[in-house]
Amino acid sequence: MILSDFIVNEEQTVLEVMKVIDINTKGVAFICKDNKLLGVVTDGDIRRFILRRGDLNSYIKDIANYNPRYVTKEEAIDYMSYMKKYSITALPLVDKDKNILTIHFLYDHKPVGNAKLNVPVVIMAGGKGTRLYPYTQILPKPLIPIGDKTITEIIMDYFEAYGCKHFDMIVNYKKNFIKSFFIDNEIKRDVSFVEEEKFLGTGGGLKLLEGRYEDSFFVTNCDIIIEEDYSKILNYHKKQGNIITIVAATKRTTIPYGTIDLDDAGQVKKLNEKPSFTFLTNTGLYVLKPEFLNKIPSDTFIHITDIIQNCIDSKEKVGIYPISENAWLDMGQMEELEKMRERLSSNVTK
Repeated sequence: MILSDFIVNEEQTVLEVMKVIDINTKGVAFICKDNKLLGVVTDGDIRRFILRRGDLNSYIKDIANYNPRYVTKEEAIDYMSYMKKYSITALPLVDKDKNILTIHFLYDHKPVGNAKLNVPVVIMAGGKGTRLYPYTQILPKPLIPIGDKTITEIIMDYFEAYGCKHFDMIVNYKKNFIKSFFIDNEIKRDVSFVEEEKFLGTGGGLKLLEGRYEDSFFVTNCDIIIEEDYSKILNYHKKQGNIITIVAATKRTTIPYGTIDLDDAGQVKKLNEKPSFTFLTNTGLYVLKPEFLNKIPSDTFIHITDIIQNCIDSKEKVGIYPISENAWLDMGQMEELEKMRERLSSNVTK
């Protein structure tokens, strides 16, 4: 552990602290002045701030908890029991001046496997993957290798860590190749294949699942990995009563040019040198109520985003669960595919 990876100051922005939390992977940062503990902020605090439509350029001190839990080096306590008692995952050990000496964690690694969700997972694997040509002219996108596993196997691994054991895979392009791979695989999984007779888009194929589920279920693209607590995502979805919850990543983009603002008379009123913009991006992971499937027209090519918009227009509850940009791995394009391989490879070697 590098202590500096967990330390921020009061004048850093929410966005800057999000990046610190991404680096340390523990979901927490401590606000200090000259290493003296002042407060704490968690990824949950930031998520709630985003949902309140907070400005990510705000100072972190505006949302921090200035009554953090901590222990002194003189206290002889069971750190694990203490953290469980107060429902925290990180506990700083301080000296008499409240300088942080070290940090104890409830989990040695990012906590997975502590939930038994037993929720079905739909993997949308029917597309041609044209953005990954020439790879997908030979292999269907769900079987693109990332290290020693295919992307779909890695997605399944993540869900299985949370107790999601059953997968419904919508297939079309090179479907026999995909089916044979999982049927003949030495690692046996509970996979059902739902075959599209024609291409129905990212939404139309879901209609084939109507009537299968009695409660909410996950839907994921076959080219993304989300490194988040799936139990928290599901619980949030149910608590909000959403017909669909979109897992959305916070992205920041810098325009590599100076931009110009004009007034009503066409005169220049402001120059902006390489401005940055922050926005929420659809990652391709969703939680759906079964009723969502009723909104899809039968035997029709339609994208899931169009169905979501129809739900919004009809005043259905459509929500988001925000995550950091670093928690979203997307291999939809060649450049991103290589980044995913590097990232997952580095995760294995840690």
